[in-house]
Amino acid sequence: MNSALPGSLVGMTDDDLPAIGAPATRALAGAGITRLEQLTALTQAELSALHGVGPRAVGVLRQALADRGLSFRR
Repeated sequence: MNSALPGSLVGMTDDDLPAIGAPATRALAGAGITRLEQLTALTQAELSALHGVGPRAVGVLRQALADRGLSFRR
């Protein structure tokens, strides 16, 4: 395990989405989102509007983006 990586990134590759639960993962897949980087095209409100994506998933995704120097669209 690479201890230099933030917890949300350990074991992830550049294309991975963090563990956010099955409903949120299905919601993202249904919207065509399969890579973390794709989330930068969405606002937090747009992400939250997807059925199955709750506050916990949004927080995990926000942190994973921040750990890579990225963020949701403003």
